[in-house]
Amino acid sequence: MNALVIFGLLAVLMLTGMPISISLGLTVLTFLFTMTEVPLESVALKLFTGIEKFEIMAIPFFILAGNFLTHGGVAKRMINFATSMVGHWYGGLGLAGVLACALFAAVSGSSPATVVAIGSILLPAMVKAGFPNKFGAGVIATSGALGILIPPSIVMVMYSVATNTSVGALFMAGVIPGLALAATLGGVTWYRAKKFDYPRQPKATWGERWKAFRASVWGLLLIVVVMGGIYSGIFTPTEAAAMSAVYAFICAVFIYRDLGLKDVPKVLLNSANMSAMLLYIITNAVLFSFIMTNENIPQALADWMLGNGLGIITFLLAVNVILLLAGNFMEPSSIVLIFAPILFPVAIALGIHPVHFGILMVVNMEVGMCHPPVGLNLYVASGITKMGITELTVAVWPWLLSMLCFLMVVTYWPDLSLWLPRTMGMI
Repeated sequence: MNALVIFGLLAVLMLTGMPISISLGLTVLTFLFTMTEVPLESVALKLFTGIEKFEIMAIPFFILAGNFLTHGGVAKRMINFATSMVGHWYGGLGLAGVLACALFAAVSGSSPATVVAIGSILLPAMVKAGFPNKFGAGVIATSGALGILIPPSIVMVMYSVATNTSVGALFMAGVIPGLALAATLGGVTWYRAKKFDYPRQPKATWGERWKAFRASVWGLLLIVVVMGGIYSGIFTPTEAAAMSAVYAFICAVFIYRDLGLKDVPKVLLNSANMSAMLLYIITNAVLFSFIMTNENIPQALADWMLGNGLGIITFLLAVNVILLLAGNFMEPSSIVLIFAPILFPVAIALGIHPVHFGILMVVNMEVGMCHPPVGLNLYVASGITKMGITELTVAVWPWLLSMLCFLMVVTYWPDLSLWLPRTMGMI
């Protein structure tokens, strides 16, 4: 009964258009003061201990690194390199967009940042080259979602905070699914381009490819710095985030010189705003999780499912449906922080590996970012292309359908996520 009251109140507040963080906070406070006897001292203690986690520090650092790279010319150089490699295939610029999104995802950790950085440069070029606006919008809006699957990923850090799962293992587990999804989106792009005979770029010589690689190498090295540092044990994911922020600053200001020192305060302020918003959501989500646990809601759900003989297959299908529905109304950070503490204990009780469950949630978030009404990538792409959300929804459906099929593969083939971290001895 209490679960219905909590979620009912949260849904009502969200439907009024109130930000998710404030909705969470008001739900918790209303429940605390009217329906429970929990001492406020224990709530305050939980609030401080819940956000006193070293992993949380990675979030502002990854946001800062992403902002330096977005405002600098790293994205443009990555696009040039990607175009030189695959531009001569069917749908060459579209394939270059998928490849560039995958590369930028590996240095930014954010989907909207990937869509902005790659889309604002590539989409006008695709239209100029003769591609339909819808095709370019479909490629970039969906490929931008790779930003939260290919490590490093801010959403994975949040899942780690919510469930105490290893961030390093999650990053490692995202590598193969991330590359597989990039290949899937690239396959859809190539097929549609061949079917409709879209333009192809002249084939670049190896000299031109080498020149494009040399121009982009400083940005690409960030992948080696972050991922190599984590997997070799030189530093933790949080320390890697700090390193990436410093490296991105040096790269944008002193190596590429796309960003002047006078622009740095603006980037810092934007990063601080984004970090504060996410940390406020995390704070309220910690309290919400505390209320859920105190009312034994996750345990009751686990007991009910096990008591009724519902197995792993049914549970995972239900999780996908719940998360896809939640994706209609909330953005990824909020979904992970609200639903992970509720669904995670049930997954563990059923014997599902926490790292596999984390990757499953992240892929669900990716799909949610690409469909209406609140798909973040759609809104970002809409701002770049000046297309309406309805028109964009039609544009992305072939890629979105392939992402749903990929979600089923990730859901029921755990080794796709777990093989690499197991091989590396991380789980």
